[in-house]
Amino acid sequence: MNQAVYTKTDKSCDLPSLIAHVHPGDCLGVGGGLSSREPMAALRELVRQAIGNLRLVGSAHGIDVDLLCGAGLVAESAESYVGFEQDFGMAPNYRRACETGIVAVRDGCCYTLVQQLRAAIAGLPFMPMRSVLGTGFMAMHPEYKTMICPYTGEELLLVPALKPDVAIIHAQFGDAQGNLHIEGPPVTDILFAKASKKVIATVEQILPTEQITEKGVTIPYFYITAMSEVPYGAHPTACYPFYAYDRRHTKEYHRLASEGDEAFQAYLQTYIYGCDSQAQYLETIGGMDSLERLASWQQGAEVWQALYA
Repeated sequence: MNQAVYTKTDKSCDLPSLIAHVHPGDCLGVGGGLSSREPMAALRELVRQAIGNLRLVGSAHGIDVDLLCGAGLVAESAESYVGFEQDFGMAPNYRRACETGIVAVRDGCCYTLVQQLRAAIAGLPFMPMRSVLGTGFMAMHPEYKTMICPYTGEELLLVPALKPDVAIIHAQFGDAQGNLHIEGPPVTDILFAKASKKVIATVEQILPTEQITEKGVTIPYFYITAMSEVPYGAHPTACYPFYAYDRRHTKEYHRLASEGDEAFQAYLQTYIYGCDSQAQYLETIGGMDSLERLASWQQGAEVWQALYA
């Protein structure tokens, strides 16, 4: 694979400049997963800039993909799951967009994505796997092929290499050069970083390189194209150890999304179009009172459980 190497010593930029790396029609890899460490501030800026006709790829996602569908920016979705899990259930905007045909459904399984990214990283045209055989995924993916293994005689599925145009990742820490440290499960972020043509990142804090080295580099600088320091950049999803998932905000989001496109426009106007910066967004969600509430999970089991009551 002809992977670009990014060696600029200071890759920091503001959020609008970061999102300018995404273009209409791009294949976009979205980092994080479910209700944790999703690059929400970056996606809100993507909505402000109205960069559409996107082809989304990812593992298991929720409000991030649903938001982009509700804003009308998605042409195709290749995810393994989009929803709010047992808390709120189906993702309303995503479901409407898929059922009406506005978004083409190209769903697969998590391991399909892993193997496709591994193929791109290795510079191979495809990777073999077994798990999708016998499922309905084959009908959604005419590009999948089968072969008989020359060694065992068993049938294998071949999935083509996947090289996203841009991957968007949110990490807890980074340095100015772009070295990232991710706390907790990296989900597919490391694979995205290695396979994508460009990788843009937001981080909670930019630290000196020696501190990042001490914590441990999860994704090296040479994969990262540009980076922005955006505190609370994953809200309303969680970014431990800084803050928990904001169930209160997500409940409001889900209610408006469930009421239909017109009601959801009110959400977009309040929290995205009406906020021209992350700082203004944080004030709109309740300011320090809200942020301190989300940080209180560290005080013990009873406190964090109360956040989800």
